[in-house]
Amino acid sequence: MDLEQRTPPVLTGDERSTLTSVLQWQRDTLRMKCAGLTDEQLRRRAVPPSGLSLLGLVRHLAEVERGWFRNVLNGEDVRGYFPKDDAGEWTEFHVEDADPAESFRIWEETCARSRAIVAAAESLDVRGNFGDQEYSLHYILAHMIEEYARHNGHADLLREAIDGVTGE
Repeated sequence: MDLEQRTPPVLTGDERSTLTSVLQWQRDTLRMKCAGLTDEQLRRRAVPPSGLSLLGLVRHLAEVERGWFRNVLNGEDVRGYFPKDDAGEWTEFHVEDADPAESFRIWEETCARSRAIVAAAESLDVRGNFGDQEYSLHYILAHMIEEYARHNGHADLLREAIDGVTGE
């Protein structure tokens, strides 16, 4: 995998620059893990008995971006891109008939919207609410780095099982 596909993180900047660049590095890592695969490979649940697929991770992280940045921090009421099914289960991991190009478009547009919301925030102390709980932008950025890092670990295993490709 080509490490040049990722935006390098800021190593000596201020806190906002450091957090946002590390989050972008994690986003770029997910994109890199998915690069060069066929639609079928992106949909493949490659590590049984897990139901995870690379495409499911992309769709899930689009929902996570939407939820934290648009709904919690920005106070919007944006419904899920991949709504609940008849059984009440979120469908981002239901990828059998999912269109990878459409899923990546949603994720990329959602990431762009998240970056715009963060850029517009006057400080890392800006807060949003979910229910009765307040969250600062500082917390949300740290949480999103954790969320991506955890799922990028899953993506490592999935990619290696799909085509043997390993890498950072």
